[in-house]
Amino acid sequence: MKIGIVNDLPLAVQALRQALALQPAHQVIWVAANGVEAVERCARETPDLILMDLIMPKMSGVEATRRIMSDTPCAILIVTVSVGDHTSQVFEAMGHGALDAIDTPVLSGNNMQDNAAPLLAKINTIAKLINDKDPLKNRLQQSGIARSTKQDWLVGIGASAGGPAALATLLQDLPTDFPAAIVVVQHVDERFVGGMVDWLNQRSALPIRVANEGDQPIVGNVLIAGSNDHLRLKAADRLGYTSDPRDYVYRPSVDVFFHSICEFWRGSAIGVLLTGMGRDGATGLKALRNDGHYTIAQDQASSAVYGMPKAAAELNAAVDILPLRDVAHRLTTLV
Repeated sequence: MKIGIVNDLPLAVQALRQALALQPAHQVIWVAANGVEAVERCARETPDLILMDLIMPKMSGVEATRRIMSDTPCAILIVTVSVGDHTSQVFEAMGHGALDAIDTPVLSGNNMQDNAAPLLAKINTIAKLINDKDPLKNRLQQSGIARSTKQDWLVGIGASAGGPAALATLLQDLPTDFPAAIVVVQHVDERFVGGMVDWLNQRSALPIRVANEGDQPIVGNVLIAGSNDHLRLKAADRLGYTSDPRDYVYRPSVDVFFHSICEFWRGSAIGVLLTGMGRDGATGLKALRNDGHYTIAQDQASSAVYGMPKAAAELNAAVDILPLRDVAHRLTTLV
């Protein structure tokens, strides 16, 4: 991939260059020392991927991400010192379209390759995501289990790039007595899920927590996938995790969860597909609609990255295509 580096620290830039040199297929096409310079360089030569620091002079990485995703969108990976100390900024950047976050590697001594491995793994995953044109198709089995209105409503929500901010907007607009269970699959590394849950809980009237193996969806509660494995229904009223399909680039996968609703949920369900890069969730949303469930996709104007909902629209998978601020009202009306 063609990569741009945005960082004001020469030692950090050197470490990133050394890490990328371990995989010669990646090419650094420019380096920017601050957010203002990054926006200008990206406008002149848009890379496949930007490695974006958060804390810089003149313009923060959050604001630079917002401007780049608005003007010349491309994949952005937050690479900064101590991601855990900057949780709020990380999720703000993700809200504007950044895909993921990781600590800046420390490359010294004899462990350079080991220290660079997590960063290179993230970059390789993003490369696959950018190039992936093949959704799950028929690899996930659907079932014709009859539904009964005795089971509570279930709202399944899928999101990727831009998802944390979109989820915050949607959840804060739902009433405290919302009469449905909510399960969220957001593309985010499992190390950051706890921080995202804390961040969302500050913005939502509904209680939010990480989904555990064996959990039951509960009315008025929000469960969020908390593993790099896929969250799915394993029975009519029980959630769990699975590593299969192992070769699927989206982890956790929205498609896997949506298809499991078709397979096991015996009540009524609503599928919601929010902003995100790629195609994950599109075939699952189509399966939900074919199975008689109501489906919603976020519209282009309000999406930080119009990839996943666009793929759903192309498949005619969504009953409704709505601005983000209208989704909560539609959900409340439906249930």
